[in-house]
Amino acid sequence: MLKYENLSNQTTEKILSDRRQGASLVAFDDEKATRRNSDKDKATLIRTPFIRDIDKIMHCPYYNRYADKTQVFSFYKNDDITRRGLHVQLVSRIARTIGKALGLNLDLIEAIALGHDIGHTPFGHAGESFLDELYYQHAGRHFSHNIHSVRVLDGIFPYNITLQTLNGIAAHDGEMEQNEYHPVPLADFDEFDRQIDSCYQNKANVRRLAPCTLEGCVMRISDIIAYLGKDRQDAERAHIACHSGYESGAIGVYNAEIINNMMVNIVENSYGKPYIKMDDDHFAALKKAKADNYEQIYKNKRVEQELSATVKPMMAKMYERLLDDLQSGDESSPIFTHHIAYVNKAHYKRTVPYEQTEPNQIVVDYIASMTDDYFVDLYAHLFPNDNVKIEYKGYFD
Repeated sequence: MLKYENLSNQTTEKILSDRRQGASLVAFDDEKATRRNSDKDKATLIRTPFIRDIDKIMHCPYYNRYADKTQVFSFYKNDDITRRGLHVQLVSRIARTIGKALGLNLDLIEAIALGHDIGHTPFGHAGESFLDELYYQHAGRHFSHNIHSVRVLDGIFPYNITLQTLNGIAAHDGEMEQNEYHPVPLADFDEFDRQIDSCYQNKANVRRLAPCTLEGCVMRISDIIAYLGKDRQDAERAHIACHSGYESGAIGVYNAEIINNMMVNIVENSYGKPYIKMDDDHFAALKKAKADNYEQIYKNKRVEQELSATVKPMMAKMYERLLDDLQSGDESSPIFTHHIAYVNKAHYKRTVPYEQTEPNQIVVDYIASMTDDYFVDLYAHLFPNDNVKIEYKGYFD
């Protein structure tokens, strides 16, 4: 039987009373927003700092590509299986619901949520792992999708996004759950840049990043809430796992239960506090639910083998070909016509032209930007006689 929790009367009355009295909020103050170039993108009454960030992110050329990137399950022609575009919307909605109850800055939350996966590879976390391996083999540097999301919005397209939004994106790691999320102050862009650079050198540093705002903390836990139950729905549709195989705990088993009960518990335990918290029972249930998902979905041998047998060798061969085309100056190659020319159409002033970027970084930028379908078509274009083929499961299979 489904179980939906509700806020306690005490917390409900406290929130309503504070609202009636106009009590000061704990939201991040718009006036403290920090940009690299403070002379540009000045806020107005209508376009506040983080609304400007939202607009920039949604109009980024790569935002469209969310729609055809794997969330968890690749190789399915099934409109009911979640793509990354829906995931970022769900994260935004959940985080804003929690943020509204806690009196946080909803525009900052939305900016972080909508931008947090914009640097993600095709084919989900498997694609990310394959690209990380290739990048490290060739350049001794690591690839992480959240760090690359910062690169997209602050490097490939230098949008002058606020420090607070970029920090929230970099520190959104939804793979590391905590029962308390405390903001860690961030001095300036110099400190931020050092943190980001350290993540290229040592991937373990990605998990050491921390949000500098409560809004970033809310986004981080909302990322987990958004995918736990939704991935279970998708796994059932893909005939990978079913809900009867999951243990019922404090947060429930089904997507709607998990979202509701986690939001309620976080608001119940976080309202009026300078950190985000859930109680011990819900935290234990969250950890158990994630462990169950890993065992039954993410580490499913069928899913892993399909990706390793196809996408991994395809990406390795594509990487080598694109790098060779770039280094040999073959301007007929898609890395010039589809990527470098595309990036340069944005007409951003750069101290160094984009095409002078280190070659491996350009190849990584290009592959990470691809949708699943584009990757498959590009591979067929580059290697028309290759035997490695991806077979999609059709609607009637």
